[in-house]
Amino acid sequence: MTRKTYVAGVGMVKFSKPGQQESYTVMAPEAIRIALKDAEVDYKDVEQAYAGYCYGATTCGQRALYEVGMTGIPVYNLRNACATGSSALALARQAVASGMAEVALAFGFEEMRPGALLNDDFRTSPVDHFIKRDNELGYPVEDAMAAPGFFGAAGAEYIRKYDADARIFAEVAVKTRTHAGNNPMALFVKPITVEEVLESPVIWGDYLTRLMACPPTCGAAAAIVVSEKYKKEKGLTRAIEIAGQGIGSDRSDTYDSAIDVVGRKITQRASRSAYEQAGIGPEDVDVVELHDCFTPNEVLNYEALGLCPEGGATKFIADKDNTYGGKFVVNPSGGLMSKGHPLGATGLAQCTELVTQLRGEAGQRQVPGAKVALQHNIGMGSAGFVTIYKS
Repeated sequence: MTRKTYVAGVGMVKFSKPGQQESYTVMAPEAIRIALKDAEVDYKDVEQAYAGYCYGATTCGQRALYEVGMTGIPVYNLRNACATGSSALALARQAVASGMAEVALAFGFEEMRPGALLNDDFRTSPVDHFIKRDNELGYPVEDAMAAPGFFGAAGAEYIRKYDADARIFAEVAVKTRTHAGNNPMALFVKPITVEEVLESPVIWGDYLTRLMACPPTCGAAAAIVVSEKYKKEKGLTRAIEIAGQGIGSDRSDTYDSAIDVVGRKITQRASRSAYEQAGIGPEDVDVVELHDCFTPNEVLNYEALGLCPEGGATKFIADKDNTYGGKFVVNPSGGLMSKGHPLGATGLAQCTELVTQLRGEAGQRQVPGAKVALQHNIGMGSAGFVTIYKS
């Protein structure tokens, strides 16, 4: 039997544009110290640490953590595309749930370069089969601009299949930027209009524009995961339960469509598992942090997570069921689109936002009465996580 687990503390630094960041050896320790203070946990009580980052040498996790202190604990370095931060959180949770530790640390960081994500490794690309399949399906995707190609193709397929209009992707960008205006940790807070989004430079096909894509970002975030026993012994009253967590990768049916290539079926399976573990359904969720690396991905995952029926995203958006006053508040932080997307830190920044929401400490962006939160984080190649939190 696994034990209940709780996020006792969270921390993050404000993300920055490439070239304006501090070193990961500064950002990550700062996020960790904030999380420890927030949790009211002594660093010496941390028994294991999981470090997530996509760009860096083999033991950058140790190098970052040693700035906080050298206590001799095991440190695991993880690299799992855009879901790297959630991978660290999942392993920290597993360590505590299994009884291997009473307190575990998950942290993630990234120093990125300007521009599109590039595969400059000499080895075979881990997404070469996805590129091939999208091209077989009639969507031009190139290795040099694979990410816009993948999500552009998925959005184009959605438009065709459901007779949708690309304008919905612009409307999601506007909604998210509006949310970011209430988040002091968001990087991009200037309001934008649907017309500005649609008229910004096209980066794929005939519709996907720059303002439908999240920017490369640098930053760090952390979470402290504790057992119920530790929580009670230390009197930690602000800890938030991880009530369910679904995790997965691709199956052979991934190749059925461009939408599935970007993880729809992973999300469907992971969300079903997380809902079942938590004993809830999607209708019980109050607030969502959803992986909006491109706004088409947010639209696709409204449906994959069960927030609206298949093919129902246009109505869902028109009814404003993705924002304050509607059925759900999606990405109150501003999401990846406006808060920023430093790959290794993203999953833990999502966790930080949702823990803050369930504590009722989110200030102007607080979702009224939030008791149940859902986190969705996915990486191409592929890895998918859906986590349910309860206050």
